[in-house]
Amino acid sequence: MDLHLLIDNLTNPALLFFFLGIIAVQLKSDLEIPPNSAKFISLYLMFSIGFKGGLELSHSNLDLEILWSLLFGVFLALFVPVYTYFILRRRFSVENSGAIAAAYGSVSAVTFVTAVSFLEIEQINFGGHMVAVMALMEAPSIIIGVLLMAYFQKENKNKIKLGSVLHHSLTNGSVLLIMGSLVIGFLASDEQARGIEPFTTDIFKGFLAVFLLDMGITSGKKLGDFLKKGWFAFFFAIIIPLINGCTVAMVSSVFTDSIGNRFLFAILAASASYIAVPAAMRLAAPKANPSLYLPMALAITFPFNITLGMPLYLFLIQAF
Repeated sequence: MDLHLLIDNLTNPALLFFFLGIIAVQLKSDLEIPPNSAKFISLYLMFSIGFKGGLELSHSNLDLEILWSLLFGVFLALFVPVYTYFILRRRFSVENSGAIAAAYGSVSAVTFVTAVSFLEIEQINFGGHMVAVMALMEAPSIIIGVLLMAYFQKENKNKIKLGSVLHHSLTNGSVLLIMGSLVIGFLASDEQARGIEPFTTDIFKGFLAVFLLDMGITSGKKLGDFLKKGWFAFFFAIIIPLINGCTVAMVSSVFTDSIGNRFLFAILAASASYIAVPAAMRLAAPKANPSLYLPMALAITFPFNITLGMPLYLFLIQAF
């Protein structure tokens, strides 16, 4: 691997703020981002990346590559939770296995946003339709996770209302905002988009840095308790994303030659949801333990992907 990729990533100010958050927790500092501010920043990031993606999509030709990309994204969201569920069942209950499988089949919008920032630093272009791919991958894995729980624990079948879960996953704030922003960006003219460019583009990296600081604080608080639960979950949270990311980095070359698109596919396959899925699982699987699947996605997989994962996936794509 070209070490400059790794060094550039590890010295990215946004990522360093993430580490600062973890250090602050270990030092028992009272540093924190007010919850309302953190929520606003997360909404801003979804809005900005969705709008810019829609704008890029409006400049793209709707060809077979875009269609195959959308279909491939949905396939990943359906396939990953199925195969991971049976691995997880070796150690965890039906509810916990279904919730974790749904989380790893779904995607992390924040990881995607960080990956976009990484591509911009490396000056690598990507298609705006990748934002649509990300948005489409949120809900299917949640539905598959719920169906797996319903099938393998039939006594709870009547208690799980698939329609409610489907509605909740599709109307989840992050999903709705990024899809809505994508459509608005697609419809906006270039002149109209330039009018809000200072908000959507110029301050983006600053907000991302503050948000990752908050993510570091949250991860640092959850990491200690999680490690007490055993090593199986820890290794799963690293090995499965690594397998998914590396495999998709190679396979995606079948329908796209774009390095940026292949990289984002790898990141989407390797990431795990810690926003949409936990919100949906509160409704669908109240017996699933959030102190298990939430730290796996947030405190282990997320840091791994944004530190070592991104340079590794990009290296594989560029080398092969």
